[in-house]
This record gives sequence, C-alpha cells and structure tokens, in this order.
Amino acid sequence: MSESLLQAFSGVLGDLRVLLIIVAAAIYGIFLGAVPGLTATMAVALLVPATFFLDPIPALAAVVTVEACAIFAGDIPNALLRIPGTPASAAYADDVYAFTRAGRSAEVLGVCLTFSVAGGVLGTVILALFAPQLARITTWFSVAEYFWLYLLGLSSAVIVSRGSTWKAALALIIGLFLSTVGLSAVHGQARFTFGQAELFQGVNFIPAMIGLFGVSEVFRNILTYDFAATTPGSQAGGPFSPPRSWKQRLAESVRSVFGASLPLLWIRRWHAIRSGMMGSLIGMLPGAGADIAAWVSLAVSKRFSPKPEEYGAGSMEGVSDASSANSGALAGAWVPALVFGIPGDSVTAIVMGVLLMKNIKPGPEIFEKQAVLVYSIFLIFFLANLLLIAAGFLAIKAGGYAVRIPRKVLLPVILLFCVIGSYAINGSYFDIGAMLAMGGLGFALERRRIPLGPVVLGIILGGPLEERFMQTLSSSESAWEAFFSRPMAAALGVASLLVWLAPLVISLRQPRRLLKSVSARLRRLRQGSS
Repeated sequence: MSESLLQAFSGVLGDLRVLLIIVAAAIYGIFLGAVPGLTATMAVALLVPATFFLDPIPALAAVVTVEACAIFAGDIPNALLRIPGTPASAAYADDVYAFTRAGRSAEVLGVCLTFSVAGGVLGTVILALFAPQLARITTWFSVAEYFWLYLLGLSSAVIVSRGSTWKAALALIIGLFLSTVGLSAVHGQARFTFGQAELFQGVNFIPAMIGLFGVSEVFRNILTYDFAATTPGSQAGGPFSPPRSWKQRLAESVRSVFGASLPLLWIRRWHAIRSGMMGSLIGMLPGAGADIAAWVSLAVSKRFSPKPEEYGAGSMEGVSDASSANSGALAGAWVPALVFGIPGDSVTAIVMGVLLMKNIKPGPEIFEKQAVLVYSIFLIFFLANLLLIAAGFLAIKAGGYAVRIPRKVLLPVILLFCVIGSYAINGSYFDIGAMLAMGGLGFALERRRIPLGPVVLGIILGGPLEERFMQTLSSSESAWEAFFSRPMAAALGVASLLVWLAPLVISLRQPRRLLKSVSARLRRLRQGSS
C-alpha cells in the first residue's frame, strides 16, 4: 500500500504535465460550467476526444478536475442570472438570487465556493477511506429501494419550497406530467407527442430548466422593472475614496468573497459534515446523483433550522448545506463505478468509457491490480478541490461584473445565453421553442406564487420513478409485499409516507388550534365582564 501510494504521489505531484493538465481543466470546467445549459456532464463529454492522446492518470486528472470545477461554476449563473448551471443548482436558485438582488452576490457565491470545497474534500476522504466498505451498501438496494429514494427526493422538493405546500405539490404534479411526454420506458408507447418526432425522447430538462428559471426571469424583468434603473450592486457607494494599492484591492476582494463564508463554515462545521456525508452516501447510489443529494440535504436543513421561513427567500444555511451535499456526491458516485463497475451518475459513466478505452476494467480487482491508479484518483480529487478555491475566486470576481451591467443590455445577453444553451444540447431549434414555452409557463406559475424547483425535479425524476414503480409491481404478486418486504425498502417507505403525512396532519390540527384559541379568549372575556 505504501509503495503504491508513493508512486501515486510521484505520478501526480512529480509530473509537471499532470499539474498543467489539472490547471487547464480547472479553467475549462469553470468556463463551461458557468455557461447556462452547458452542464458538467457535457463539459466532460466534450473532453473525451482529448483523452485519446493521454495516459490514464493525466486523462483521469482532466476528467476529475473538470467535474469538480463545473459543479461549482453552475452556481455563478444561478446566483447572478437565476439560471441554474447544473440541475443540482436548481435546489437553491431562489435563495442565491435573493442575495444577488440585495447586492450580496459575492458573499453568497463565496459561501457556495467554500462549502463546495468542504463537501468535496469530505467526499474525497470518504471515497479514499471507505470505498470498498461503503460500496456494499449499494448491494442492498433493489428497484423498490430506488423507487422510495426517488419519491423521497421528490418529497423533499415540496418540503423545501417557499410558501404553500399545496402549491409546491401542484408544481411537482406539473413536472411529473411533463415527464410522461415521449416514449414510455415501461410500455414503449408514445404519449402526448402530438406527432412531433422531437418529443419522442421526452421534454429535455436542460431547455426546460433554462426556460423555467432564465426566460421567466427575463419576462418578469421586462414587465416589472424600469430599464433606466441599475442592477443590484451597480450603484456607486459612499463618498470619494483615494486610490488604493493592488494589495489593498486584493485584500478587499478576498474579504468580500470569503469574509462571511469562512466564519459561517466554522459555525456550521457539523452541518457541513452532515451534508457532505449525506451527499456522499446518496452519490453512491447509481442514478441518484448530486441533484437528489442537494434537494434531500436542503430538506433536512430546513427541517432542523430555527428559521425555516427563510428557505426559498434567502437562506444562507440552506445554500451552504446544499452546496456541501452536491459536491460530496461527486466523489461518492465513483464508489460503485470503481468497485462494481456500475456508474453512479452520467459523468462516471463517461469515466468508465475512458477507463475501458485505456484497457482498465473497473471492478473489485482494480484496488489490487491498479492500486497506483486508484490512489492517483484520490489525490487528484484533493488537488482539484484545493485548486477550485483559486479558480472559483477568480470566476466570482469576473462574474461579479455581470450585476453592474444595465438591464437593457443584460436582459438580451441573458436571453442569448438561454438560446445558445438550449440549442447546444441537440442542435435543435425545437429545443429553443420548448425553452421559450417553458419560460412562459414559469412566468405564469410565478405570478401565482407556485415554486419552480419541484417542476424541474419532477421532469428529471418522473421517468425513473415510473420505471422503478412498474418494476417493483411486477416483482411480486402483492403490491404491499413488493414495496415493504425488504428492511431498507420498508425504512425508506415509512420515511417517505411520514414526509407526506406530516403536512396533512399539521393542516388538520391548525383549525383545532384556532378553535381552542378563540374559545380561550371568549372565556377570558366572560370572566373579565363578570
């Protein structure tokens, strides 16, 4: 073990080419992740042709670094433009944008960066120390457990949404309905396609997400904002200040980004550990991914928060916990990929293709036959997360100029990015039309104070939820036995049912409490009059 670890250190830290590849991949990942619609998966997929000419360790160094940096970079358009750069960013889109409107974009992005690095480092530690042991947990999951897990993730979207629970549930139903468009994975029948061949593959969630959050925000700004007004944070503040040296400007920039996030990390260190571990465990489940980790972590954070009313309206606690979880899930997704050869998410599926291209077969034997490669992956994860501090800081400062652009210039640019991001997925004009239609839907829903996050998650998880539901039903003659026969399935099922029953019980008890309060006041009035 020690010899393999030393060889890994020598192969990564002692090779200038690997270090340069890591730096270049960080810049590439930050740039592509910050463009709305260009997700971490697409960034890694576009990088695959370049890995043909690289050795295994440099190739994996590029992939790992791009993945780690692109996930955080998705928070930049999320905060500045209210366009989630990744599906995981949609969980806290309203929270981060609320801080931008208050002129605190650098502060909230600093929190995203700090807790993303903390979650990523914690996920790497879990991957390095417990990968073989924790990978056994995934063997406990059958289709029934995955069904309850997806249902729990959807339930979390309803719980963490601001305002009425019933409106959040309606938004989830809309998302689930949109997920039924296209060829059914279970029956192979076309549903709600109206003869459009482009709809056979269903509603693409990237144009849908861009339209719901980005285009709806453009529509809202056009109708409600004065174009002569400046954007949040664009006002010149205070009296004239003398010129400052570059050291003073650098120190002020560092304080603006990390001045609030580092104390918050110390105060909420146990919350960050909880969220990072939760993200890592969820990331180990094939198909779960960082988006479910972010939603579940946000729901848990709100459940135990002393200020749950702030969630959705600008909660730094929710942003920090969700950021830790989605970064922790990245390393967790490598556990089933390395140990069982089962991709934990779309990125690790691409990674497995790169490994097979290099004649490296993932599986339990990789820890013995390719120990140097495995330790190199662990080390690269550490380096990528540490490098993210500098790369993310520069990206935040560069992106901060966006909030100083006048709205009459900024809104057309946002719309242009929305169009480019939607078209880049499949090179289809139909996706642009779908994006605009979803923008109109998002604008109409927001006018009725219906949250948009559950719609996106419903579109993403609706198909897998239906597929797991039908597979579970067909696995046993009794429906109850199929869904609750296994201990893990029973535990997740009970948790999901409690999540849905709790708001109903609370709503039923509220009229009783009101009646008791009115009765008590009437008794006091009668006693006072007598």
